[in-house]
Amino acid sequence: MTAPMAEEKARASAWFRELRDQIVAAFEGLEDSHHRGPLRDLAPGRFDVSETTRHSDDGSDAGGGLMSVMRDGRVFEKVGVNVSTVYGTLGAAAQQAMAARGVPGIAGDPRFWASGISLVAHMQNPHCPAVHMNTRMFWTPGAWWFGGGSDLNPCLEYAEDTAHFHATQEAHLAPHGADLYPRLKEWADEYFYIPHRKRARGVGGIFMDDRNSGDWEADFALTQDIGRAFLPAFVPLIEKRRPLPFGKPEREAQLVHRGLYAEYNLVYDRGTKFGLATGHDANAVLMSLPPLAKWV
Repeated sequence: MTAPMAEEKARASAWFRELRDQIVAAFEGLEDSHHRGPLRDLAPGRFDVSETTRHSDDGSDAGGGLMSVMRDGRVFEKVGVNVSTVYGTLGAAAQQAMAARGVPGIAGDPRFWASGISLVAHMQNPHCPAVHMNTRMFWTPGAWWFGGGSDLNPCLEYAEDTAHFHATQEAHLAPHGADLYPRLKEWADEYFYIPHRKRARGVGGIFMDDRNSGDWEADFALTQDIGRAFLPAFVPLIEKRRPLPFGKPEREAQLVHRGLYAEYNLVYDRGTKFGLATGHDANAVLMSLPPLAKWV
């Protein structure tokens, strides 16, 4: 498949927006249905939605998206679900990074187009795990690829929750090949690792990047199934844990664990670096950071 791939870009961008709408509705539904347990007397949380914009170096329009953030709900302390479609010319540093990864054609034509969804949820109840999910499509005149995945970040781990999260992802990936889930799980374990702490950020999930099998339809279908796996993997865990009582020790553990999350996203995360380096809305890029965190 060669440039410009206008139809494929439009389909990918529309899918990320559709997935965003499904998740926003599901999360507001969790807020509405929380009638037992801590914070049930708060008003149900709702997403504040704002448009984001990106401008090129000369000030011209370079795309944008929607930033949807909920704060201080019954269930979610802070959750962001962002979608964007941006385009323009890669700067020198981004060109060098992609050339180092083997992306063809960057030196001769540094134009790019990228679309995706990015989600991070930090929960009120420490028994409820934090979670991250993103999927994206990237295009240059010389190549296209997909990337993304999701991973679970509990501060108080329940083995059965971890097992459910992974089993749901495995089931959604099974139609794409029996070997795929083990490979993407291993990739997530390697990617979501904090070298300076010598530990994982959470309990893992699935992750891929630079996915180009040569069959755009197959890779797009895989990316969609990664997105479709998210709600059934995550929502039952929240429904199970949100009624549990918690106190100061659990909150302390949560805040310390969030410190790990912040360290990873600011130091290592490729998406954070790309978003800031290419001039996207900084608030949208840093939406992943928790509202409160603590270091010991």
